[in-house]
Amino acid sequence: MSVEVNGDGSPVPAEKRLNVFALVIYIPDPLGKFLDDLRRELVPGCNPHAHVSVLPPRSLSVDWRIAGEQVRTCADAWAPFDITLGGIERFPVTNVIYIELARGGSELHRMHSLMNTGTLESVEPFEYHPHITLAQEISPGHVEEVSRLAQQRWAEFTGPRKFRADRAAFVRNTIGNLWTDLAEFSLSGNAEHARRP
Repeated sequence: MSVEVNGDGSPVPAEKRLNVFALVIYIPDPLGKFLDDLRRELVPGCNPHAHVSVLPPRSLSVDWRIAGEQVRTCADAWAPFDITLGGIERFPVTNVIYIELARGGSELHRMHSLMNTGTLESVEPFEYHPHITLAQEISPGHVEEVSRLAQQRWAEFTGPRKFRADRAAFVRNTIGNLWTDLAEFSLSGNAEHARRP
């Protein structure tokens, strides 16, 4: 089914849009494709697009385009950087299975601190911890099994575990927990800015 773009620039009909937004860095192929395929294997029926969140999901008190201008200002001042993936981990409270970042986490923390202000500010339900989600909302009896399978598949992967973070996408959640891209921003600043605390 195709959906025409409506007056606010969103390709999703108004009745299906939610006031929940996030800022993400998508993981390019072939790593991104592997992670999407793995997530579908671990959680059949999900519709993944491998990413690391800069700003986890949040509501906005202003129009998304106003908040998007704040993202643009921050992104224009931020230099591209490398992200390297580490091992499989699990958050203890939620049992979310994820890939830890071996490199790039400190840059993402600084980026999150810079952007989680003004129109984008939100109180996070959990402390910000950049990662790549592989499986969530797993029934308690299957957590260990899913975790073992994730570790096995990740150990078998022979492709690159590193990618360049040079773009960020501002996304909106819709009914059915589907995300739609609203805008993309290039990280186009210099390296000196990215190193500042």
